[in-house]
Amino acid sequence: MKMTHPDCGRRLAGKYELLALAGEGGMAEVFRAQTCGAAGFTRPVAVKRILPHLTDNDEFVRMFVEEARVVSELSHPNVVQIHDFDQDEDGAYFLVMEWVEGLSLLDWSEAHRGAGVLTPWPLVAAIGIEVLKALGAAHERRSQDGAHHPIYHRDVTPQNILLGVGGVVKLADFGLARAMDRARMTAPDVVKGKLSYLSPELTRGGEASAQTDIFGLGIVLWETLTGRKLFDGSGPLQVLEAVKAAEVPPLDGFRLDLPRTLEDVIKTALAAEPEQRYASTRKMVRALSNLLRMTPEPTSAEVLGKTVKRSQERLAESRPSEMRESTQMLELGALEAVKPATPPPIPSDATAIPLTQKKS
Repeated sequence: MKMTHPDCGRRLAGKYELLALAGEGGMAEVFRAQTCGAAGFTRPVAVKRILPHLTDNDEFVRMFVEEARVVSELSHPNVVQIHDFDQDEDGAYFLVMEWVEGLSLLDWSEAHRGAGVLTPWPLVAAIGIEVLKALGAAHERRSQDGAHHPIYHRDVTPQNILLGVGGVVKLADFGLARAMDRARMTAPDVVKGKLSYLSPELTRGGEASAQTDIFGLGIVLWETLTGRKLFDGSGPLQVLEAVKAAEVPPLDGFRLDLPRTLEDVIKTALAAEPEQRYASTRKMVRALSNLLRMTPEPTSAEVLGKTVKRSQERLAESRPSEMRESTQMLELGALEAVKPATPPPIPSDATAIPLTQKKS
């Protein structure tokens, strides 16, 4: 965790002390912080604020305020919760969120690849179920008068899925979400979200929907299982073309331990046409849950939490100068402007034994 930020030690609104910079993206930065109350009371929190050079950009400020409004209306155990939204002494907005002690799904996956082991598919499926529950809460949102006002995330990526050391799974960063009861705040031809996690229809200017988020999660699950990028290219345009083509290599070409049912679930989520995907997150949850019911491997929060801790240890061993005390990887930018790094392939002799299964 970076400790050299000049604002470390600063207290915002007289209450939130910034302790360390946890991450920085294209439009905002996140600090590990603590709430300071009476009689020495403190509580760990995350503080997110717009980057200083963007505070005068009205569009970014509107997006930030919209994010606070959107997420404050989503009370769900699998959604990173907002505690407060305020302004500092300079009038700049900041967002106070719960702090998730653990790793992003991206780091969890990299820890497995670095150790030469495959990600345990039952846990990957279980993580997918928890993310789907978070998305479902947003998709099924209703206003106080009972009207349906869905929120679509639009940026489901491994960086935005947080895994706690206690086994909790949280979906973060609704900064690109657009509530249907709000008008567009950007030009209609601007494609937002990281390119390699977009759905084909979004690249053609189509509307966000439950199926676009399901497609994004399908990409995440495919990549977490294979250790490879699904849609890649030498530049942004090439990535977009790959997304539009929506050609998905079969999972059994990368690992042989996956049940056919899991492959079929992910294949359905990654169908090129929205109407061919799951009609709702509930239907995909049901499909994954039915699979896990027939699986002897444990997928409890305790089991997941143990793998998160082990992954932290592995990352600390492999990159001690980069590993933070805690990890809350939030993707904070808008459009991905550069080609994402391609992770090393899984060795052909990598073990397929899940971390939750004891070797005989």
